[in-house]
Amino acid sequence: MGAHDQTSILFVCLGNICRSPLAEGLFIHHARERGVLDRFSIDSAGTGGWHVGNRADPRMRATAQSHGVELVSRARKVDPGSDFPMLTGEGGFDWLIAMDRSNRDDLLDLGAPEERVRLLRSFDPALTGKPDHALEVPDPYYGGEDGFEQVYHMVRAACLGMLDELAS
Repeated sequence: MGAHDQTSILFVCLGNICRSPLAEGLFIHHARERGVLDRFSIDSAGTGGWHVGNRADPRMRATAQSHGVELVSRARKVDPGSDFPMLTGEGGFDWLIAMDRSNRDDLLDLGAPEERVRLLRSFDPALTGKPDHALEVPDPYYGGEDGFEQVYHMVRAACLGMLDELAS
């Protein structure tokens, strides 16, 4: 943990309107339910800037809402200058959590410290030992409604596992 006495987590996907705002909302929701939200600083961002300032995709908001989770964040683009720790190890996020290998590779290409970058589904205890290609959260943006529900369950399981690991 950094000097800020909170574990800071940045969830990252491509446009920051589907997967990463869902992960942000779910992590906040479950951390609040467990009474440990004050131990975390949570945000989300995209590697692309197409949707900066927009709310999460209406289909993702509706899916989350159907499970009692509200998504309130606004899309932003990853900012290496403030999101990644400086060479001294100070500042930036403790964890940079990518939704898929492409997002992870983009973070590393932007200069993110490798030891702080992890795929979200690597926290899902049911997927322990699985190869990276099995740990991706698919982007539901261009698919049907059922894709949003499937992504919800994938992200929820991983966020619960992450919370178990980081709040213990």
